[in-house]
Amino acid sequence: MNESKRNEQTTQFIQTKANMIWNVADILRGLYKPHEYGKVILPMTVIKRLHDTLLPTRDEVLKASEKHVGTNGPMRNKFLEKASGYSFYNTSLYTFETLIADPENIEVNFRAYLNGFSENMQDILANFKFEQEISNMAENDALFYVIQEFNKKESYLGPDKVTSTDMGYIFEELVRKFSESYNEEAGAHFTSRDVIYLMTDLLLAEDSETLVGEDVVKTVYDQTMGTSQMLSAMIERIHDFNESAEVRTFGQELNPETFAIAKADTMIRGGNPDNMAKGNTLSDDKFTNYTFDYCISNPPFGIDWKSAKSAVEKEHELGDAGRFSPGLPKISDGQLLFQLNGLSKLKDTGRMAIVHNGSALFSGNAGGGESAIREYAIENDWVEAIIQLPTDLFYNTGISTYVWILTKNKSAERQGKIQLVDASKMFEKRRKNIGNKRVDISEPCREIIVKAYGEFQNEIYHLNDKVVESKIFDNDDFGFTKVTVESPLKDENGELVLKKDKVVVDPALRDTEDIPLKEDIQEYFEREVLPFNPDAWMDRKKDRIGFEIPFTRLFYKYTAPEPSEVIAERIKELEASIVANFEALSEKDVPNFD
Repeated sequence: MNESKRNEQTTQFIQTKANMIWNVADILRGLYKPHEYGKVILPMTVIKRLHDTLLPTRDEVLKASEKHVGTNGPMRNKFLEKASGYSFYNTSLYTFETLIADPENIEVNFRAYLNGFSENMQDILANFKFEQEISNMAENDALFYVIQEFNKKESYLGPDKVTSTDMGYIFEELVRKFSESYNEEAGAHFTSRDVIYLMTDLLLAEDSETLVGEDVVKTVYDQTMGTSQMLSAMIERIHDFNESAEVRTFGQELNPETFAIAKADTMIRGGNPDNMAKGNTLSDDKFTNYTFDYCISNPPFGIDWKSAKSAVEKEHELGDAGRFSPGLPKISDGQLLFQLNGLSKLKDTGRMAIVHNGSALFSGNAGGGESAIREYAIENDWVEAIIQLPTDLFYNTGISTYVWILTKNKSAERQGKIQLVDASKMFEKRRKNIGNKRVDISEPCREIIVKAYGEFQNEIYHLNDKVVESKIFDNDDFGFTKVTVESPLKDENGELVLKKDKVVVDPALRDTEDIPLKEDIQEYFEREVLPFNPDAWMDRKKDRIGFEIPFTRLFYKYTAPEPSEVIAERIKELEASIVANFEALSEKDVPNFD
């Protein structure tokens, strides 16, 4: 299916299916507060997706269940999975249709239906903590009506009609609405499909040759996978290159509800559910000693890592044996810890796309944790490109964001270089906002951004009135030595104050200079400091190496101010307009401002 058709279908489903499912809230009103609707709607959507997925092979599963009733557990599972065509099954005699046919016993029968799912699916359902909600709905005469609503023809969610991509959008929209009700922090947002497609295309642009041919196997990891939409998009994009390629996905997620959605979606897609892990990636890494071909993620930024502090610090002390040896960022923002985790998970030929906000470019002092993490990535020559995205691109935040592309296997022309791409103006305005999301990166916009990245030139690219600018820099352009400059203490007569024949330092006049790594420090000092402070000297014992990427400054365009005569003429026109307005209001002469 071509992309425009896919987008058209996706738009249709997100507008009809998601809204239809969310309308179940009318049944729940009064019984639940608005921020609690998701406790019912999310698990019911997953259950209905599973129900409709298994419907076509239901009879075969029931026959296999009866035939192998005495078979031991593992063998019985294999027979039933073969019958269902998936890595899960349901042996219950009930369907949504038969459940609503017996309203008097709806609770008992619904629980029996859920208990019919295979053990690996029980784990998914347990993460929703749905038991209490079933009792609550049953006791308040709502369970029947909720199931009835999900049983309507337009509520069908089988994969033959609703693709994994479409279902991902539906889940994304539902989870977004649920999280908005809780007023979650700006960093805990969801990644829209236009951003995901840009990230996947950037990841794969330099890798196309490795994706073609026979027996291609690629592994993809998302350390903060949410509902796993980045993973499913990577499968989709890799299959656009090579339909026969095997794509194995791995992910970890902290939130139990979104983890359950991700794991269920993986099972429906035929993936290995054991590759989906629940837990805090920073403090409880479920993929120790794993490496992957691709890492793609949008970790939280501006969110503290206090809950993981003890484990992270302990791993930092392990040095190179841990993930966090280069340094630790401020406790208030853990986004660069996720970058370190991702780098530790890359194969020697691996590639990573990760979203950060602006602080990851420059926060922290020289010699501090953030600077040390940037130094680690840049000095190892792993930072390939950083792309500035438009603002107002995400559902729950309008701030500036950046996609970092990191690789452990740069092409020859990129070695020792970092490409910065300003794509902040390459977007289409939405006709209707979705939360904070006011713009989209349309397919033509994405193609221009990927072209700018792929051509690796100092160049400006145009799409009608939209502009993307690419600039190439040396790695060392982003490093500097912070040198401490001392000045002598002088008495009231301007004489140097000495102590034991040594000049006393005046701490009030202490200063620092950030001297680029490409500059000779002594030459810089003699040129930039001594002419203005002849008595100054450098305390080189206090030198600190720092790395930062001043993205905004590097793309700054000077705009000359208007000539004074033009400004004066405009003021005169405004004065004349004010006079005319006063005259019209008062019908009297007003003093002339000239």
